[in-house]
Amino acid sequence: MKFISKPKPKKEWKVYLVECSDGTYYCGIAKDVAKRVHTHNQGKGAKYTMGRTPVMLLVVSPYLIESEAKALESIVKTYPKHKKASHIVRQWRYQTK
Repeated sequence: MKFISKPKPKKEWKVYLVECSDGTYYCGIAKDVAKRVHTHNQGKGAKYTMGRTPVMLLVVSPYLIESEAKALESIVKTYPKHKKASHIVRQWRYQTK
């Protein structure tokens, strides 16, 4: 009897953090972060960023599988503003070791 193993999920997602024009931060996930930031700046991104353009990219994680990216995004969103960027950077250091 042969078992068919699932293909390994691709690490093609990144978590990103942008600073909005009002000084607040927004955290999201995307496969193409540059395209997503451009979308935010056109006022077509997340509801949160629509009235807060332009946004400026602050930090991007390394490539992750989608579930890892969603989990990291979820964690970052619970932190106060001053801890958001440092947590993504700390996670990046952990991932690259």
